[in-house]
Amino acid sequence: MSTPHPGGGGPAHGQWVPPPAHVRKGRRKWPWVLLAVVLLLAGGCAALVVGLAEETDKTVRVRYEVTGSAKGVAIAYTTWQGGALVTQKEGPRDLPWRKELTTKDFVKGGLLAVTTGKGGGTVSCSVTVNDRRPWTATASGPDATATCTGF
Repeated sequence: MSTPHPGGGGPAHGQWVPPPAHVRKGRRKWPWVLLAVVLLLAGGCAALVVGLAEETDKTVRVRYEVTGSAKGVAIAYTTWQGGALVTQKEGPRDLPWRKELTTKDFVKGGLLAVTTGKGGGTVSCSVTVNDRRPWTATASGPDATATCTGF
């Protein structure tokens, strides 16, 4: 016969006792971390919208330029009309090719892409916004494409 545990109600001597469950004290931190992340994202989006609003109010000059030895190239470039990017296409054209425009609806994310024909050759594109350092790219060979992006 076994004697009861001194505290009463406990296991008898020699019986296996599972370890006590870990009790976490205090509040969980992940909801606060999640809230902080959401607030940072919302603040970043608000700053981006304000920044873009300021960018679109400025008048900017954009110069596109394509040079190289390729003949009959296809050119695609973006222009800004009514706050939206619109793609224009020209070609087949011989080089050099230049286009300059002034716009007030400027939004970053432009593109100038130049593709050589089956005859190959070399093409280089360059985009300059307000006399800043130009975005450039070069490609060579048949059906090769030089792409200037991110301006």
